[in-house]
Amino acid sequence: MKPSTPPPSNAPGLLIAFEGIDGTGKSSQIRLLAATLRGQGVAVVATREPTDGEYGRRIRALYVQRDTVSREEELALFVADRRQHVAQVIMPALAAARVVLTDRYYYSTAAYQGANGLDFEDILRQNEAFAPRPDLVLLLRIPVAEGLRRIRMNRGESPDTFEGEDYLARVVAVYDRLAGANIVRIDGLGSVDEVQARVLAAVRPLLAGRGPGV
Repeated sequence: MKPSTPPPSNAPGLLIAFEGIDGTGKSSQIRLLAATLRGQGVAVVATREPTDGEYGRRIRALYVQRDTVSREEELALFVADRRQHVAQVIMPALAAARVVLTDRYYYSTAAYQGANGLDFEDILRQNEAFAPRPDLVLLLRIPVAEGLRRIRMNRGESPDTFEGEDYLARVVAVYDRLAGANIVRIDGLGSVDEVQARVLAAVRPLLAGRGPGV
């Protein structure tokens, strides 16, 4: 395995990844954080994985037909999608001194594919060979049952093939094993404003000196 890319602290920009099972409120928190930062004059790029590119569209098709590919083929799709994402969106934004907020990153792949029986540590190594390590990972945490309740209530839809209760419990177990100084676990329970306050408390030290303050 070739050595990993230097962390983006060596680049002008900053990379913040939001992680957690569906229903934790990642998308809402990214929108709020992006609005707050932009209001303080910080240049922000908000993005997500899977992307809307060729591989991302193929991944979304698996939400209803996951059994059409093997575990290894599924992992390969996520890695290919991320390679494009890194090359076309993340690295150019970091080089331009933007703050990049991504809704999911390679920690999701490690957790979801690890829950599917693959070696999550090997997945991390494989991705860190080409993907910049985030300056900050905000791992939003809620009980699995609450996540599924929010999916049904807020989306008005049934959970997809990545959202079975037993499977998500295994995903959470992998997330719980992730370690690193850049990982901050955030309690996702409470009001949107309460969770946003916790997010801002984690982000403030990283953004010190980049603007008037958040």
